[in-house]
Amino acid sequence: MQLFSTDTDDGVVSVVAKTGPDEHRLIKQIPVGNAPRGGVKFTASGRGFVCNTSQNTLSEIDAVALTEVRRIEVGHGPRGLAIVPGEKYLLVSNSGSDTVSIVDLELSVELRQIPTGRDPRHMGISADGRWAYICVWGSGYVGKFDISSLADGDVEGVVETARVEIDREAHPYSLNISPDGRRVFVANTQATYLTVIDVDTLAVHNIELGGVGGRAVTFTSDGASALVTVEAESRVYVVDVETLEVLRHFPVGAGPRGLVLDKADNTLYVTNFNRATGAWMEGGPQFSPNSLTMVDLNSAPLDRQEGAFRYEEVTVGFGPCSVVMFDLDTLPADERARRVEFVDAE
Repeated sequence: MQLFSTDTDDGVVSVVAKTGPDEHRLIKQIPVGNAPRGGVKFTASGRGFVCNTSQNTLSEIDAVALTEVRRIEVGHGPRGLAIVPGEKYLLVSNSGSDTVSIVDLELSVELRQIPTGRDPRHMGISADGRWAYICVWGSGYVGKFDISSLADGDVEGVVETARVEIDREAHPYSLNISPDGRRVFVANTQATYLTVIDVDTLAVHNIELGGVGGRAVTFTSDGASALVTVEAESRVYVVDVETLEVLRHFPVGAGPRGLVLDKADNTLYVTNFNRATGAWMEGGPQFSPNSLTMVDLNSAPLDRQEGAFRYEEVTVGFGPCSVVMFDLDTLPADERARRVEFVDAE
């Protein structure tokens, strides 16, 4: 298993090998473009893509060779992306162009840009590949896009069908769709609440967290709880997916942004974006900036505010904003063999 940390200030993707529950080692830093943002998104065959915000490109990296393969030109200020099920297309939010790009993954070329509101950011795609939900940070809404036409190769058929208003001052930043597909959980950078959108009705619910700086959302392995990073408080909040009740919160490193859960051992990985100082957890360790905090979610209850979690830490590059996981063992046997032969030839 490998962790990929997008390190904005260094212009690299740091790769951390995980060989056991408590065994982590930084093995490579892959140079990409200027100011990479968002998590690396991987196809099943190990093609990874990350936005280079200051260069108006995407970098493609190889999960086996751990090198940059190529760059794809898109709109201005790409911030977020998602791979459409079927893996023929990729969507990119261009924060400087106020558009969403559709990229052909077979040709590695942008096909079309669709206008949005001001400064679109991160997104999620429904499991059936019919809908994309995109945070439009500058205009305070989440756009719902019908992307079902892409299943038939119809790029022109993609259209924005609804704008779910949150608040222009809330600045919706990133989102994730609940595992059951019923709700969209939206992290707002300038509001003290988490927004939840009902997929069927587009009704909006706001859940008070108490601090500003929502950045990212993931879910527990059973899908029962949402985990939300709140940057200004250096905390992760736990929210019941069904009742929308805040169950507890716990401290992590300074300026938490991205997060990912290893469901195999219930370890949560959080990027500490704060550039200068660590964050003191009362009765716990000093967390360093520019690192990943690892939280053992089995070491304390998630459903109530009691007990302290067990933590570890690994240093990555400067300005880590997102983290994802990719397991080479998931590659198809023929693809894995081909990639290994390619790496050996290099």
